Amino acid sequence: MITVGDWLARAQASLTDSESSRADAELLLMHVLDVNRAWLYTWPEKPLTESQQDSLDTLLARRMEGHPIAHLTGVREFWSLPLRVAPSTLIPRPDTETLIEWVLDLDLPDAARAIDLGTGTGAIALAIKSEYPAWSVEAVEFDVDAYALAQSNASRLELDIHLIHGSWFERVNGHFDLIVSNPPYIDPHDNHLAEGDVRFEPASALVAEQSGLADLFHIIDHAPDYLKPDGWLLLEHGYDQAEAVCDYLRQRGFVSVQNRRDLGGNPRISGGQLPGVHE
Repeated sequence: MITVGDWLARAQASLTDSESSRADAELLLMHVLDVNRAWLYTWPEKPLTESQQDSLDTLLARRMEGHPIAHLTGVREFWSLPLRVAPSTLIPRPDTETLIEWVLDLDLPDAARAIDLGTGTGAIALAIKSEYPAWSVEAVEFDVDAYALAQSNASRLELDIHLIHGSWFERVNGHFDLIVSNPPYIDPHDNHLAEGDVRFEPASALVAEQSGLADLFHIIDHAPDYLKPDGWLLLEHGYDQAEAVCDYLRQRGFVSVQNRRDLGGNPRISGGQLPGVHE
């Protein structure tokens, strides 16, 4: 009977098209065996049951076809929160944590009101709520399945956010100290849509018209109507869109416009502040 170590070596050798073959194989083992990484290294000689081997081989075959690890395990960690994911949503990515880091640097009220537009799995809204339990955090999602998934994540993590089923601002009421969003921002003709994990993610969460800028500009257009004086708008965008986004923020009257770089050094998050009442 094959051991944990044997299967790990075989799986890593099979995943020749993956840059993270070792990590992928480990994650599949951890998922099927319900163990942590330390266990894998402590017990490599443990034999796999026939059922475990069948499950692992099935998942390995799907990974070799290109299916994202997050879809195979059903979980992706974001800001140390284990989020359930599904093909109906964008898979949370480490680069988006740059937005959360910026939120932590802002000087906002102790009981601030924040909203995440197009929340998907709920990743950004839930990360903010985990850092600021006293804040009122809302999240908007248009896709029915994604909306249900975000609700499930919030309930399972016991983080009290208010979810709104709708498109952008259409069902939003009141004014906020902070508006955040990771909207679709990929050009419909971008060749990257045929590569990697995005092949298996919903186009509605990825693609926008106007060379990927349509939804970003829509949010910037309407955000001043929903922000309190001195409130902030933070947006994730493509690596080559920072200049266009920052220019549009300034056109709509935002000040302190700036951007933050992601893990790869690309300008990934841009934002600005609505002027205060005395400015």
